[in-house]
Amino acid sequence: MGFFDGLWRGRETDFDSGNAATNAIELTKRHSRVSLTKQGAATGNLRINLAWRMRTSDFGGPQRESLLRHPLKALKPPEVMGHSQSMVNVDLDLGCLYELQDGSRGVVQPLGGFFGDVNAAPYVKLSGDDRFGSGSGETIYVNLDHRENIKRLLVFAYIYDQTPAFDRTHAIVTLYPSNGPRIEISLDERHPQARSCAVVMIENVKGEIFVRREVKFVYGFQGELDRLYGWGLQWGRGYKAKT
Repeated sequence: MGFFDGLWRGRETDFDSGNAATNAIELTKRHSRVSLTKQGAATGNLRINLAWRMRTSDFGGPQRESLLRHPLKALKPPEVMGHSQSMVNVDLDLGCLYELQDGSRGVVQPLGGFFGDVNAAPYVKLSGDDRFGSGSGETIYVNLDHRENIKRLLVFAYIYDQTPAFDRTHAIVTLYPSNGPRIEISLDERHPQARSCAVVMIENVKGEIFVRREVKFVYGFQGELDRLYGWGLQWGRGYKAKT
């Protein structure tokens, strides 16, 4: 996937579509917000996809620098360089906290079977539950033809019932608007013990639909994200249906 921080020009809420080969932009800490309305993309179904794969080795950051300085380290056996890889099993899930203009609030997520509805409130629907990080990942659909009913949506990812190991995954959330380039948010920050991550906020601000990068990791579950963003829901232990 191509990430091009240099594609951004002008005001914070504007973005370019990139070149024909990538047709994608990345939301970063520096350029964290875009307007779907200004792109003519605030209609139809907004598709939000979470995909991930496990790291086969950690060649990022300090370790990569160490290998560049000491090339002979690359000759060490794979089990030394990829320590504990085989013991890590991660099940990432995609969810969405929603708040509508009439004040109703809730969650769309696999836990509890809250899959939502795309043609009626909350106008958000989760399609399936990928437990293995397959190529298709997990997808949420937002019906922006009902954008006037939507106040804010917080899309989040969490590890349901395995080792907390966001740092062992290559995870990316991609938004596919009805028009213009796809929008990519990479969960590339290292928080080894985190179980949940607020990824992106979609807000209706005076009729304009904004997408804002969050990427805030927490060490608890949805209740902690709720408190962080002031949703005010009551939370209990949830379970997935067994397959």
